[in-house]
Amino acid sequence: MVRPRKIRIVQNEPEVNYFKPRRIPLSDLEKVILKIEELEAIKLKDLNGLNQEACAKKMKISRGTFQRILNSAKKKISDALINGKAIQIKGGNYRIAQKSEYCVCPICGYKEYHIRGIPCSKTKCKKCGSFMRRK
Repeated sequence: MVRPRKIRIVQNEPEVNYFKPRRIPLSDLEKVILKIEELEAIKLKDLNGLNQEACAKKMKISRGTFQRILNSAKKKISDALINGKAIQIKGGNYRIAQKSEYCVCPICGYKEYHIRGIPCSKTKCKKCGSFMRRK
């Protein structure tokens, strides 16, 4: 019996979901499908410069799983670049991370990340002492 796949955490879905070589209609190109979690792995490791352990922690997966996702992504991107294929970004086994909210002081403008379970209205500003508001 196969173990169920763990859902990968991504910060957000990409705004662009296709890349293709110039001057060739999409209908004439082969496609490589890059999963959203593969794109997130590339972003965390190569763009943000995090180490694999930190990347895996952000995606809430093991380091080995992160390595496999990263290798798969790099192979697909290499194939598309070398062989002139389109890259479509879609699908995968993921969910969007919960956005962090923060509290703002209405007097001095100081911002602080919201601590779950404590409303902003009961949090005092560390700079001026007034009560914070939810942003």
